[in-house]
Amino acid sequence: MSTTAHPGSPVVRHPATGDSPAWRDLNGNGVLDPYEDPRLPVEERVEDLLGRLSLEEKVGLMFHTVIEAGPDGGLLEGPGAISKSATSEVVLGKHLSHFNVHELRDARQAARWSNALQRLAERTPHGIPVTVSSDPRHAFIDNAGVSFAAGAFSQWPEPLGLAALRDRDAVRRFADIVRQEYRAVGIREALHPTLDLATEPRWGRQAGTFGQDPTLVGDLGVAYLEGLQQGPELGPDAVACVTKHFPGGGPQQDGEDAHFPYGREQVYPGGRFADHLAPFPRAIEAGTAAVMPYYGMPVGLELDGEPVEAVGFGYNRQIVTGLLRERLGFDGVVLTDWELVNDNHVGDQVLPARAWGVEHLDPAGRMELLLHAGADQLGGEECVEVLLDLVRSGRVPQSRVEESARRLLRVKFRLGLFDDPFVDEDAAVALVGNGTFRRAGLEAQARSVTVLRTEEVGGRPALPLLPGTRVYAERVSPEALTRHGLVPVSTPAEADLALVRLAAPFEHRDDLFLEAWFHQGSLDFPPGLVTRMERVAAHCPLVLDVTLDRPAVLTPLVPLCAALTATYGTSEEALLAALTGKVEPVGRLPFDLPVSMEAVRRHPEDVPGLGDQALFRCGDGGGPVSV
Repeated sequence: MSTTAHPGSPVVRHPATGDSPAWRDLNGNGVLDPYEDPRLPVEERVEDLLGRLSLEEKVGLMFHTVIEAGPDGGLLEGPGAISKSATSEVVLGKHLSHFNVHELRDARQAARWSNALQRLAERTPHGIPVTVSSDPRHAFIDNAGVSFAAGAFSQWPEPLGLAALRDRDAVRRFADIVRQEYRAVGIREALHPTLDLATEPRWGRQAGTFGQDPTLVGDLGVAYLEGLQQGPELGPDAVACVTKHFPGGGPQQDGEDAHFPYGREQVYPGGRFADHLAPFPRAIEAGTAAVMPYYGMPVGLELDGEPVEAVGFGYNRQIVTGLLRERLGFDGVVLTDWELVNDNHVGDQVLPARAWGVEHLDPAGRMELLLHAGADQLGGEECVEVLLDLVRSGRVPQSRVEESARRLLRVKFRLGLFDDPFVDEDAAVALVGNGTFRRAGLEAQARSVTVLRTEEVGGRPALPLLPGTRVYAERVSPEALTRHGLVPVSTPAEADLALVRLAAPFEHRDDLFLEAWFHQGSLDFPPGLVTRMERVAAHCPLVLDVTLDRPAVLTPLVPLCAALTATYGTSEEALLAALTGKVEPVGRLPFDLPVSMEAVRRHPEDVPGLGDQALFRCGDGGGPVSV
């Protein structure tokens, strides 16, 4: 332990056997209680602790809210931009011990804050350690409702880019690096992987998926779990995973996202529910610690000939208890998606509770229904008083609370948090974002580049780009071009070729909280942009790269291109490494690209692939670009 680490409560020896393993006196009574004894089986420790807890402590385990770290690594003692309450209030007053952390500035701040949070947790009656969770934070997309840009962590392609690699070993290696960087700063639960199928081209959450193919999604999902969890049984070196969004969140009606009232319906006009479910039994077999149902409300869905109630999946007993628990045999934690009980007010905006199909119920009624459906933990909520009232009034039996508390404590014990939840600040600084990890991420970004088209220019292929080529570039810096042996020029007329990067189009919306961060709506590029690309191509050959966080209609652009590539989270350095042949781009499309928006509107939301209405097909690409 370095001098900058914070060891927390005194570690003592067993009073009768001085050579026994060290243990932490979590309740301060000077006695080695069974739940404090690291030699005992997890189940025995869980049962001992459960019998000691007050109702308030058991209820606190069932809430998993958002938290913010102080800028200097201290605790934020007041409402922040996202968090609702002071940290000490939710830990000491409400007995919460699961928190979803948002912005982290650097490794030292993150590690220092994690240690401060664990020291605060030691002041609770039984010293229950905190489980810190995180949305994905190793790629490019910065959306407080979905993921965070890498910052101090090593940077990799979005999961779509990992899918483009078609490489289970690469995904397993990536997930292992995520595990190491998370553990170094005290994050012990990943709110990922996302095993939804990207079958609706307009849906705004496809970047976080592994694409449209159920088999590939299952293969890569299992590799992801293996890297983070280090096998089917959690241990002190593992990061627990919350696999989402059960039973598959991709087939959103008209591609609208279920975060928002206009996107609440999930539909199956092609009868392909089984495709969307298919990756989840494999994740359960691989040992996922938790499963998260999606917000979506199934419309017109039948299971075994029985209509499924049109309420959000988290509220749906047929789905959570009947399908997930009973048919698939999952006995881990069911964590609801965020804010199914209460509206979220941030500044002058609101995000209504995602109580789809049960909007008429009050918060107590919604919570009661979630627990009846089979949820163990309420994401994004801290209203412990509502659950306490439900128990005291007899609407929810205490045994139901204990059932969920048992599952939640089991994960904490298996992760070793009761024995040592602290991290070393200096070690975190040395490990997080180190050169080896960053180089691996950069290589994955470059390899995931997908070459969709390359024509001959002047008697040779447009790719690779040769040293000394005069390049007019947009969204690629002159400095990067120079580093890769290319010569930047200011206009297309001066250039041997143009290199232009575009992002997949979307319609900006900003009425509801979070809405501005979601890329939704039409996949058509604006006509003015197409015209401008025509003018560039009239002066010199055009190499076009399109960042696909979801599909785009490329039909009007393809005829203009000497070369066309797709990327899914690739820096300019990685792109140029691929385009100059320094790293071989082997990426293949993880989903079909539509020929038109009309084709998208006709396409059944739940069906993988666009058939003869695909301009490019899932699996296209992978062509060589070598000198």
